[in-house]
Amino acid sequence: MSTHVSGSFSVTMTPLQEPQRTGRSTLGRMGLDKVYSGELAAQGKGEMLSAMTDTKGAAGYVAIESITGTLQGRKGSFVVQHSGTMGDGQQSLTITIVPHSGTDELAGISGKMAIRIENGQHFYDLNYALSEPR
Repeated sequence: MSTHVSGSFSVTMTPLQEPQRTGRSTLGRMGLDKVYSGELAAQGKGEMLSAMTDTKGAAGYVAIESITGTLQGRKGSFVVQHSGTMGDGQQSLTITIVPHSGTDELAGISGKMAIRIENGQHFYDLNYALSEPR
């Protein structure tokens, strides 16, 4: 059975290297520092690779993020994998908890996260399940 939690988060993105131009795209590498609030009270640390094309609104990114803190009173950590694309007015974003990445009271966690941005504020929606760790 899946449990749904939501809340807000802040994010700071720091360039880890100079953007690299290749073909019609600019490739970037950024450090991610996040603070999650709500039923997920945690810190997120990760890295993002992005490709911004010459076409306005067309881009892609992937990221790996380690999240450490408390989820509905359970302490531990887990890792999420981001994969997003946008172009031609369409957007696709998948954020999946990496299998077997949960630790401590979050061992056995699985699920997906969604991100919303409303009036410049970031929000998360996390659907997760906890099973016995292997």
